[in-house]
Amino acid sequence: MDNPQFLGIGAARAGTTWLFKQLDRHPDVWMPRIKELHYFTRSTAYSGPSHLSTEGRLPRLIGCGPGPDKYRSHFIRALGSNILKPSMTKLRWDARYFFGTPGNAWYRSLFNDAGDKVAGEITPRYSVLTRWDIQKLREDFPGIRILYIMRDPVDRLWSHVRMIAGRRDADGVVSARRCERILSRTISGEESQIVRRSDYAGALKRLAAAVPGGKLLIEVFEEMVSGEGLARICDFLGIGRVAPCPAPVHAGQALAMSPDQRRRAAHWLAPQYEAAHAALGRMPEAWGRKV
Repeated sequence: MDNPQFLGIGAARAGTTWLFKQLDRHPDVWMPRIKELHYFTRSTAYSGPSHLSTEGRLPRLIGCGPGPDKYRSHFIRALGSNILKPSMTKLRWDARYFFGTPGNAWYRSLFNDAGDKVAGEITPRYSVLTRWDIQKLREDFPGIRILYIMRDPVDRLWSHVRMIAGRRDADGVVSARRCERILSRTISGEESQIVRRSDYAGALKRLAAAVPGGKLLIEVFEEMVSGEGLARICDFLGIGRVAPCPAPVHAGQALAMSPDQRRRAAHWLAPQYEAAHAALGRMPEAWGRKV
């Protein structure tokens, strides 16, 4: 069978890491050792080192951010783990991932160990692929299924704002002042990364134009973690249904929005609520209580 059989493409801060962990423990599913392979983001307009460059692959392989100061201790720990508890399957995968030359054959090789299991990967940044990018990947992988997850737009935005605020603080502290500044800049269009990741309407339009019926599932974060959405995902992938593990993943530092911040965010995101409603044919109950 041609792998991967499915892609999870976002949205960011909408439970994709949680879903990766649910699928990784599923007996019918094979997931790669790294979440977010980023293979299809090579043609997108992001600046900085490519995720598939040597500088980009090594930190991801050992589970940390880029830069030698950040990954040195992680590398030593990972190396020690492989020496003390060797796994030839893991080592072969690591070798293919790190030493291979990115291309379709290389990408397919990352799923060589799947056997008869359903195999796929999840990279939220795929949600900003152009329509032509999506059409091209479907030409190269014609049987692939695509899963797009949405979270309440205001909650997703605030989670993203808090994440960026923590990254920009030297001590990783999420402060109300910094979050307000980032939120205001986002609403004014200055935080382009957050703006693009907030654009459900654009992503849904591109997916509808490039992915045929039956190959696309649009799911809702709040329903996914409660169980019913996860059941629909299992049906979509042709795997047995499992009970969700409720433990949150990457929840981030807690900081409540003020009523004024929620009002401004909801007004700015009104087109996203409308697009989600149109795509789903309904307003998710958990969202409807907030708008």
